[in-house]
Amino acid sequence: MLFFLFTCCFSFVFFYKSLAIKPLPPWAHGMRLLSLCFWKDFSFLWLIKLVKSTIFGVISSLLASRVSPRKKNSSSKVEIVEVAWEMSVLDLPDLVLEAILEKLPPEGLCRMATVCVSLRERCISDHLWKKHMKNKWSKIVGPSAYKEWQWYIATGQGLVCSNQGKQNSLPGYLTHLWPIVLIRSSFSSNTKKRNFPQVDSLMSWYTALESGKFWFPAQVYNRENGHVGFMLSCYDTELSYDQKTNTFHARYPPHGRRASPTESGITWDRLRAPPVDTSPYDLHESDCLHELKPGNHVEIQWRRNKEFPYGWWYGVVGHLETCDGNPNYCYCHESDTVVLEFNQYNLGSRWRITNVDRKNHREEGNEADGFYGGIRKLCSNEEISTWKKIWPAEVLE
Repeated sequence: MLFFLFTCCFSFVFFYKSLAIKPLPPWAHGMRLLSLCFWKDFSFLWLIKLVKSTIFGVISSLLASRVSPRKKNSSSKVEIVEVAWEMSVLDLPDLVLEAILEKLPPEGLCRMATVCVSLRERCISDHLWKKHMKNKWSKIVGPSAYKEWQWYIATGQGLVCSNQGKQNSLPGYLTHLWPIVLIRSSFSSNTKKRNFPQVDSLMSWYTALESGKFWFPAQVYNRENGHVGFMLSCYDTELSYDQKTNTFHARYPPHGRRASPTESGITWDRLRAPPVDTSPYDLHESDCLHELKPGNHVEIQWRRNKEFPYGWWYGVVGHLETCDGNPNYCYCHESDTVVLEFNQYNLGSRWRITNVDRKNHREEGNEADGFYGGIRKLCSNEEISTWKKIWPAEVLE
């Protein structure tokens, strides 16, 4: 063995010295430097692992073939070698696997999607993300937000995988999924479309909302941190989610020549999806005036002047001055005039009561008292209870 090693080393030295006799061409020096840089950055770790796995695989196969069950004689014991077999998640029945995936939170689904192609195809399907969208976002994300999302992805902004937030957040997990798809897409042009969620999928929409990059339309109760001038009102805005604080940033429509007001730290209980698809600058078509009667809860549009956007204000239908409020003798529901009361204001306040024409209602008001617009009747106990929860602690002037 020593003789063989000595011979090899001597041959290599002799061959190396023989190459140095003749001068090399100029391009050879560059190739030598390139070769040195290549071997400097080259990692032998994967090669060592490959060799070890190959050697161990051959040895284990030889041992398995030699220790197969066999009988020595009629009285000898039979030697049985049981090979350990590890069960994979993919070996579970489809119904069991689907039940497990349905129990996972969004972060868990993103983790599972990075395991393999088969799990990735399951974890990005819409039927798994539909429940997560409903549980977290259904109360503040409505049809108008979906329209905004369609426009958002149409402009090529649907992918939010480049988010640089926390690695344990949902966008952070998605950043681990994206490089895997890019690698596989080099082998198949269809792999990226098949294995990564489409921009119009529920998973992409959920991730866009979580990332905070997507601003969507919604409405805020008691805007501008409960300013006294906006108590018991609900205004249109654009929201962006802040995952760190679990609150929202708001951008309100501009008020005339003023800059768009902004607000931060808005909590979930002050938000809702727009109940009607009406622009804050347009008059809502009232379709409930003929059925309004005393005691009904309503919301009415109001704005300070013609340049301001409408906000929705909470009120109740009251009785006419000629009515004593006795239900047995009340005919207020047959009158052409509907009385609206805003009981958060004092009895002598100019904001306490306003009258609306039941048959020919249009925007009514003036520059001093503001302008009243469309009316919508509240039929949901949840909506009514929400208004009562934010009722001011003191009566307003």
